[in-house]
Amino acid sequence: MAAVIAEDNVYSEAELDGAPPADGQDPVQLAAPEGNIQGQVEEFLGPHPDYDEEEEERKYYRRKRLGVVKNVVGASCGGMIVYSVYMGLLQMQLILHYDETYREVKYGTLGLEDIDNKMLMGINVTPIVGLLYTPVLIRFLGTKWMMFLASGIYALFVSTNYWERYYTLVPSAVAIGVVIVPLWASLGNYITRMAQQYYEYVNYKDEHVQEQKKPPKGAFHSYIIIFQSVFYMVFHLSFVFAEFPMVLFLNKYLNDYKHTLYKVTQCGASGKGVIENLNKTVLLSLPRSLLLIEVESVLMGAAFLAMLIFLVLCGAAYRPTEEIDLRSIGWGNIFQLPFKHLRDYRLRLLCPFFVYSGFEVLFAVQGLILSYGVCAVGMEKLWLLVMVYGLSSSICSGLSLMLLRLPRPIILLVGAFMHFVLIIALMCWSPEPRNPSYVPYLLVLIAFWGLGTALNKTGLSTLLGMLYEDKERLDFVYTIYHWWQAIAIFIVYLWSTLPMRAKLGLLLLALIVACFCYVQMERRLAKKIPFRLPRIPRPRHKVKGYRYLEEENSDESDTDLSDADADADADEDEKRLVEDNDSQGSPGPERSRVRDCRKRHDNAAYEQAEEREDYVQHIRD
Repeated sequence: MAAVIAEDNVYSEAELDGAPPADGQDPVQLAAPEGNIQGQVEEFLGPHPDYDEEEEERKYYRRKRLGVVKNVVGASCGGMIVYSVYMGLLQMQLILHYDETYREVKYGTLGLEDIDNKMLMGINVTPIVGLLYTPVLIRFLGTKWMMFLASGIYALFVSTNYWERYYTLVPSAVAIGVVIVPLWASLGNYITRMAQQYYEYVNYKDEHVQEQKKPPKGAFHSYIIIFQSVFYMVFHLSFVFAEFPMVLFLNKYLNDYKHTLYKVTQCGASGKGVIENLNKTVLLSLPRSLLLIEVESVLMGAAFLAMLIFLVLCGAAYRPTEEIDLRSIGWGNIFQLPFKHLRDYRLRLLCPFFVYSGFEVLFAVQGLILSYGVCAVGMEKLWLLVMVYGLSSSICSGLSLMLLRLPRPIILLVGAFMHFVLIIALMCWSPEPRNPSYVPYLLVLIAFWGLGTALNKTGLSTLLGMLYEDKERLDFVYTIYHWWQAIAIFIVYLWSTLPMRAKLGLLLLALIVACFCYVQMERRLAKKIPFRLPRIPRPRHKVKGYRYLEEENSDESDTDLSDADADADADEDEKRLVEDNDSQGSPGPERSRVRDCRKRHDNAAYEQAEEREDYVQHIRD
């Protein structure tokens, strides 16, 4: 040890004197190992010589685009499976419970017919209040988890059929009515949001995308059209898969049309209700209970599969910070947002089309397929009629891709014209009961009605996405759309006992009013009449963390903080006052002065937000 210390002393003295060490070694040679180590560290920590940053960035965004496609396919398949299970089980359940012999032998005096009426009432009546709680549910759960929860409620409905009692079937039906509007609002918003994300991942090099600025007008249109078309092409297959329990299980237990339609005297336009005087015994023999349990178990497995698809395949619609932004907004503001959206004349003029959209899909099943189809050819052909409707709607949903080349109103107006012609034809046609020769004509009518349904559903969802493309959250817009559809479904539930010509007259009136209002909306947009676009309030974050890095003033006192909060509250009150004045139409110079003040305040807030985002990006880099 002493020798090592002495050697170091000799080397230090020689270095101070400017002479080589006593042992004659070269200092450059002594420093060489240290230089080699430093070079190896730099080589290890530095970029790989074969690393291509541009290529890696391209691969990264390609994976992101594939993830978006996976999300769209997952949401479409999940929604299709959920409704396949729901409609297939409901159809099988209603047919079995309608049969008088089945009720008496299986359940005695339980009163299944009354339970079914209460169950249908719960499904059709509960969505009326959906506008009140849907924004709150989406605000609390988020888009993806709302879809997952709704699919779980549908799975709960399937599970209650293992033990068919009033206290199992009716509460589960009410729960389904509660989640119908939130489910469809989340699905519509999810598909549109995926289109916006896909555009960002395709044009990631553009300046407005990198700086998170507002994109050019119409930038999202092509992706919204494609994704909504894909969604409805997959979803409408639910009518096809819903008939599998009927084809594979129940159809062989049904009586033929000569027995079930023995007392039926009028069909179609001359009929009243759904099918008047339908025989109370539609089953040839009763299915075994064990077989029913096996069918319900298969449907239960499909419902769980839909839940797993929503959970695993569907990614988040928004970043965590964006979800936190929505949750930091007060409950009162969230509750008011759908009503504030109705100030926009575009939504108000589309409301009649929303109502007609609910009318026509229920009429297709209850009126066209049952009152015209089953009444003429028998219940054993029900599966064929519904499958043709589903296949036609699925295939024709792809026709909305014509919006990529044609003007926007074409799709909705062509679908409306198709339904207009069919309604006039149905008013004049009353097929004879117990006549299977009508099958080809019925299939053609149903296929054309499916064409109109496809253009209507796809056109409306695409139109909403295009009109509100600059809004990141469309939950509230789709909530209004599907709430009006729920109102229409409730009206159809009420008019089920009316004569067929009265139903067709109301349907025709709703169609004419919807087309007139839609044309008026397009004319106003062509004249560039300004509309009121509601804005989600800016969130107020109570805490500061890695998501919200703010420049803190350590010298700021509590008094300054309270003054700042008071100023913010005053600005917010001023904004509310201006909004109230706008809604009441009060003119005057004071209004313009307040508006200018608010505009300057908003510009300053946006500049601070941009600086904050730049600071966050700098910290991350």
